[in-house]
Amino acid sequence: MLTKRIIPCLDVKDGKTVKGVNFENLRDAGDPVELGRLYAEQGADELVFLDITATLEKRKALVELVRRVAREINIPFTVGGGISSIEDVSALLNAGADKISINSAAVKDPSLIDRLALEFGSQCVVVAIDTKLHDGENWVHTHGGKILTELDTFKWAKEAEERGAGEIMLTSMDHDGTKAGFANEATARISENASIPVIASGGAGTMQHFADVFNIGKADAALAASIFHFKEISLPELKQFLKKENITIRI
Repeated sequence: MLTKRIIPCLDVKDGKTVKGVNFENLRDAGDPVELGRLYAEQGADELVFLDITATLEKRKALVELVRRVAREINIPFTVGGGISSIEDVSALLNAGADKISINSAAVKDPSLIDRLALEFGSQCVVVAIDTKLHDGENWVHTHGGKILTELDTFKWAKEAEERGAGEIMLTSMDHDGTKAGFANEATARISENASIPVIASGGAGTMQHFADVFNIGKADAALAASIFHFKEISLPELKQFLKKENITIRI
């Protein structure tokens, strides 16, 4: 049984950690460097850093801020936002990232996944999928959730894997920030059809939600932001709960 992972996420805008609901109404959640250090100390399995307005603002991720966070942590570190080339990835890996996350650029040019996997290895390439229901179907969104594409979420997840993605990070925009639970059905559908790990994101509000996304959603990892940032749930407490639920977790 593979160990399940708990991953705090730093959504960064203008150098600060922010959090909203359904990708809207962002509020300040603290300093990313301090939060990264805290989560590493508390036993987070990995850390994700998303420069959430980089694509919208047509700029690169904040390399210097990534470097500052990387200096403070000793756990795997994934960075996303504004990445569209081999050069972008090289800069972030040199700044201390272990993996990169691509979304909008991969949708625009799917061959980017192939090129990055070939250059850096699949283990380095996370394809992030922002999904939202329209007329009962899950569709991929890009540019921080602002643009609806014609891509079916489940077909795109399979194509991303076939092109060389090492992980899928699925964020349900409908669940994001609601604290009503993860999109277990959609997560399970992707997990059951994938041979690579699936990270569930969007909707964590209780410790039971994490147990559910592992048991029902078949996720390999669960990502959350506001419940950690605003100290509603602590990482050590969550891990002890999951252990009691017989979920294989690193304490």
